[in-house]
Amino acid sequence: MALLKEFKTFAMRGNVVDMAVGIIIGAAFGKIVSSLVADVITPPLGLLIGGINFSALAITLKEALLNADGTVLKPAVTINYGKFIQAAVDFIIVAFAIFMMVKAMNSLKKKEEAKPAPAPVPTPTENLLGEIRDILKKK
Repeated sequence: MALLKEFKTFAMRGNVVDMAVGIIIGAAFGKIVSSLVADVITPPLGLLIGGINFSALAITLKEALLNADGTVLKPAVTINYGKFIQAAVDFIIVAFAIFMMVKAMNSLKKKEEAKPAPAPVPTPTENLLGEIRDILKKK
């Protein structure tokens, strides 16, 4: 019973709950960024670079073993360096997209912070002290 109570105390701490919310929102945000890159950014970029897809690039170490009718008995042994290059390109695109989104969000935040704060309204005590100061200056 003590273990259950200790776990409940741990799980209900504010920072654990905040972390869980952050992870869930991060996963959802990851899907948004992946869609942005795959569906919005990559197609025009692929059009610009001529539709190059590096995924098919590979070095064959051992050819596939086929039987007489052409079915594969043992698949080929390959080093798929093209998939690595494609993953690196995808990462760079995602990183740049996130950078641009964060930069845009920060510029919006700076605009909000740039608004001047309203002038502080003096309290009744400050008003009274100001009147006393003015009276003492006259004397």
